[in-house]
Amino acid sequence: MSVHNPDIKRITTHTIQELKNKGEKISALTAYDYSMARAVDTAGVELILVGDSASNVMAGHETTLPITLDQMIYHASSVVRAVKRALVVVDLPFGSYQGNSSEALRSAIRIMKESGAHAVKMEGGLEIKESIVRVLSAGVPVMGHLGLTPQSIYKFGTYAVRAKEEAEAQKLIDDAHMLQEVGCFSLVLEKIPAALTKKVSQSLVIPTIGIGAGPDADGQILVVHDLLGITNEFKPRFLRRYADLHTIMTEAIAHYVDDVKASDFPNEKEAY
Repeated sequence: MSVHNPDIKRITTHTIQELKNKGEKISALTAYDYSMARAVDTAGVELILVGDSASNVMAGHETTLPITLDQMIYHASSVVRAVKRALVVVDLPFGSYQGNSSEALRSAIRIMKESGAHAVKMEGGLEIKESIVRVLSAGVPVMGHLGLTPQSIYKFGTYAVRAKEEAEAQKLIDDAHMLQEVGCFSLVLEKIPAALTKKVSQSLVIPTIGIGAGPDADGQILVVHDLLGITNEFKPRFLRRYADLHTIMTEAIAHYVDDVKASDFPNEKEAY
């Protein structure tokens, strides 16, 4: 069972920083709808990411690129209505901030105003610095994201581990410090060597949240559908499945089908 502190009524960016300062690990998960977000929040997770991974797990797309700003706002609004404690961070989707700081600001403001979320997340380093600074200037908290950045998957051409070579590792370190200096409140590190995660995390004041980045980040995040085994084809090394809901659900539905076919459902007690 969760050991979260019940005295913390609402997690804020300040709370996330305090957790790092105290050396307490930060738990984070994705959520995309009201019912799932209620469960995740009740369980004690500190940070809920309304990820553009909704493009994959909710809509069935191959990548995160197709999801729109309107769709992200819809998912974020559903999550915010459910959450009473966790900090809700929303991904700015592909095309809503890259290369145009004015567009980035408009996108971030729409998410904050229309969904009620608490912060946004943006993928990239120096190449999107202007957009990050513009969003921060409006008072919108920003979470950074370095390493494997799924919105750039066609540039990478693979989901393999990033920053194994010295040059790319040094760029990631430089980008991480830049993101801290401009004012990001935290940073996701995705699919990079564990030793690099440790080096970055120890050198930063702001918290790092890892996914496929080893144990030394200040916190961890997984896609909730992967953790629960609702999705069953995705099997990376870093994923630990805590349940097998795909099997449970399909067996329950098959049982329902059998009962309907046998005229066993509904029975007399289930009729009016």
